[in-house]
Amino acid sequence: MRAETQNIVADIEKSLELLAQRLDWETAEFRLEEFNARVEDPNLWDDADAAQALMRDRQMLVDAIDTYKSIKQDLSDNMELIELGEMEEDAEVISDAEAALKALKEKASEKELEALLDGEADSNDTFLEINAGAGGTESCDWASMLARMYVRWAEKKGYKVELQSESAGEEAGIKSAAYKISGHNAYGWLKSESGVHRLVRISPYDSAAKRHTSFSSVWVYPVVDDNIEIDVNLSDIRIDTYRSSGAGGQHVNTTDSAVRITHEPTGIVVTSSEKSQHQNRDIAMKALKSRLYQLELDRRNADINAAHEAKGDAGWGNQIRSYVLQPYQMVKDLRTSHETSDTKGVLDGDLDGFMAATLALNVAGKSRSEAQGD
Repeated sequence: MRAETQNIVADIEKSLELLAQRLDWETAEFRLEEFNARVEDPNLWDDADAAQALMRDRQMLVDAIDTYKSIKQDLSDNMELIELGEMEEDAEVISDAEAALKALKEKASEKELEALLDGEADSNDTFLEINAGAGGTESCDWASMLARMYVRWAEKKGYKVELQSESAGEEAGIKSAAYKISGHNAYGWLKSESGVHRLVRISPYDSAAKRHTSFSSVWVYPVVDDNIEIDVNLSDIRIDTYRSSGAGGQHVNTTDSAVRITHEPTGIVVTSSEKSQHQNRDIAMKALKSRLYQLELDRRNADINAAHEAKGDAGWGNQIRSYVLQPYQMVKDLRTSHETSDTKGVLDGDLDGFMAATLALNVAGKSRSEAQGD
């Protein structure tokens, strides 16, 4: 077997080890038997919500077991084909099996990443907020570039993207925007994007063509399942209505229907600017509950990058990632040191490599400062 093929096999075996670890392979079959026994209970559907949750958990376990078995079997089959081809000196059989192993490596890597998304809310839909920071018009333009980047990423994943609210910049771009992104593991993927993003480029708004540094912050939190009870004291919130200041088109409101809710104890502010004020209240309350739930998740996971450490103010010293377009091309994550010179690809939504690196860092249990020290 060629050295390159041996390396591919080693990578697949490494992915299988991680999958087995995350699945707790030794107990997986027993847990599936328990699920199957509960599914056969004639009283299961007396509580429809609990039954649906059970069926969903069972299906996730079935899919994980099938994936592990499938990759392991495909690896074994193709290694046997290579051995057979070498014995019979059949170059075509060897070539086909090696190509199949390369494809299997990609599949195993993808499933390995998905296995990292096993947090309490990782499978949930997510809210994503973008706010322009220090830099005026430059940062407003940068915020709109980030919005486009995340929308492109979500579309590539097949996720549904809904604009919740938007505030236009005075000259260009946006001051802020909030999206709801719906799809399996949407929050799990995007949660690593919370923080300050820094752009270095020659400004299109500067006649002297000087380099400018701009900042915008991104904040990600999960859409809370309706079954999760979060008590919000009405005396703790302030509800304001206002006219949307969007850039135009279908998102413009002609009445004061947009809603802003402020949670006084935490200072959390959420907005929604759809056409119906009643709908906006509902959307904003759900967003508020999600933010409060995120705070609780942060408290539970204080050992891994507290939210304020990751986010900070949208300015110098708090960035998690730098996007340099001049004098050279480079996007670098400051937590993991993952980098690429394909700036165009990143700004077009090619973010999986950065997300995967941060997921792996969190699984290793390192804080941002520890990772930077390494």
